[in-house]
Amino acid sequence: MNSTPPANRPDFWLTSGWHLCDRNASGGLLPSADFMLAYFHRPELALVDESCPAEIALHERLTADPFAAVTDEDLAALSDPDIAHNYRAVLAFRRFIAQHDTLQQAYMAVAKGSTISFPPLFIDQLAQIILRDILNDESDPMQVRAAELLFRSQSVTTDDGRIMIADQSVVQLQADHQRSLQQTDRPEEVQIDILTSDNKQLYWERSDRFDTSIDIAFTQPGLDALARVLEKWIAHFLDLSVTITPLVKIEDDNWRWHVGLDSNSTGILNDLYAGKTVTEPRLREILCLFKLSIDSGLKADMNGQPVYLGLAMNAAGIVSAKPQNLLANLPLSDA
Repeated sequence: MNSTPPANRPDFWLTSGWHLCDRNASGGLLPSADFMLAYFHRPELALVDESCPAEIALHERLTADPFAAVTDEDLAALSDPDIAHNYRAVLAFRRFIAQHDTLQQAYMAVAKGSTISFPPLFIDQLAQIILRDILNDESDPMQVRAAELLFRSQSVTTDDGRIMIADQSVVQLQADHQRSLQQTDRPEEVQIDILTSDNKQLYWERSDRFDTSIDIAFTQPGLDALARVLEKWIAHFLDLSVTITPLVKIEDDNWRWHVGLDSNSTGILNDLYAGKTVTEPRLREILCLFKLSIDSGLKADMNGQPVYLGLAMNAAGIVSAKPQNLLANLPLSDA
């Protein structure tokens, strides 16, 4: 299984599943029995007092051998349809990753459009595991925090030139807790610590809590950290050395190519590229712009040309990145 970082570097994302993975000779990540076992120990599949005999038997079989065969008859025998649904999801994920040599290849297959029959949550989990591997030797906690954006939806707050992002689930949890308090005890705002260059070391001990916020406005360390993570993401999957530079806006009469890092930015950039009118409210949804530069590896007509990248929130102030877009939509050379 994977080892922890060097002694002088803190470990992080202990619940990601990365520590339970094996490796092949090329360093690719492999799902070990313990890796799959963790899925069958999730609360969604845990046995309860009401579990029927068929569910108990199936759970015992899969916890003894996480790769044991399961038939349609096994699932049809479960009395709780929700439990059967949860098993089908995990088993579909198990089947999908078994069709690929490594977890990275499984993720790349998704990026290229392979049909999946399990919830997108599993794709986010794959992204986290792979990012955990990419960042294993990283000493800058700002980069690790920025990487959360690539597998967990973020709530966005813009104020006074700042673009603060915080984990959507954590924000929602705190908001729900506030609503449960008496009015006199209720704070006015959700409180989440902002990670800065001065206090960023506190991230390590809280990495699995996802309860810190960063500023990704232009010139802020959080934005530079995100650019570095995107460079490493591309290098890991595509073996390409690229430079990603934050931008305030795209000013290029020879604009050739762009990639949206989420569905919303893709739509906005497509409209801008086509010369369509984009309303001010939509333009304000753009959170970050980048210029990707690369010396070689792109199609011949893109030689020396930048690729522009965008990241946007939706109208509700939520950003849900799709880092697989970077792997599928770059104008790569066929050579």
